[in-house]
Amino acid sequence: MELTLHELSYYIDIIIRVLVAMVLGFAIGFERELTSKFAGLRTHILVCVGSCIFTILSIFVFPTVMANGHYEAFGDPARIAAQVLTGIGFIGGGTVLRHGSSVFGLTTAATLWTTASIGMAVGCGQLILGGVAAILTLIVLVVVRKLETGFLHKFTQKTATIRATLIVDSKNINDVVKALTTKFDKILEINHDRSDRMDNKEKIYFETKVFSQNPVRDVFNQVSESENVDNIFITNMNFEK
Repeated sequence: MELTLHELSYYIDIIIRVLVAMVLGFAIGFERELTSKFAGLRTHILVCVGSCIFTILSIFVFPTVMANGHYEAFGDPARIAAQVLTGIGFIGGGTVLRHGSSVFGLTTAATLWTTASIGMAVGCGQLILGGVAAILTLIVLVVVRKLETGFLHKFTQKTATIRATLIVDSKNINDVVKALTTKFDKILEINHDRSDRMDNKEKIYFETKVFSQNPVRDVFNQVSESENVDNIFITNMNFEK
């Protein structure tokens, strides 16, 4: 079957769109892969290419029907494109993890959502829009992240629930407990029992909520100021949003 010049131009245009979507998905996924995120290179490539293909289908295939020997428009091409966003919501939800009151993976989920929109833009033929959006996405992921870690985090207050274990002399147990309740305003739990491995020693378990720039360091420094504490073990940290 020989292709007319118009058909050949059509297929070349479609192939270019898919290839551009793959390249843009690769660029964003490569950044996610370098930072060891839950959704990496292959996921972003497939999301971008898949969104592009579905958009192409919704524009050129599904809304048309053969009538009187030629294709005529029929239906709403935006219906399938709209469902792409719904599907991306399920994929993005799978990258979000919750540990206690902390949530991880929101940025990766948002990146997948943005990657899908880039694929849809390319599928619509808006190659410049898709390319600019990909560049801006990378700027947000790379430059803004460095701004956060290098500058903003120095001034950002964090809320953390910290669990620690202290080893103290049995005779000083009451003094240490009193000192802890004085130094920390929000102690959620505190108890103690005798150490099985060390004579005349007791373990104090306490859990406190701290709001500061570096909660772990602050807890350690405040506890270590006590002369009656022999050992400090910070066993669990739960940073909250």
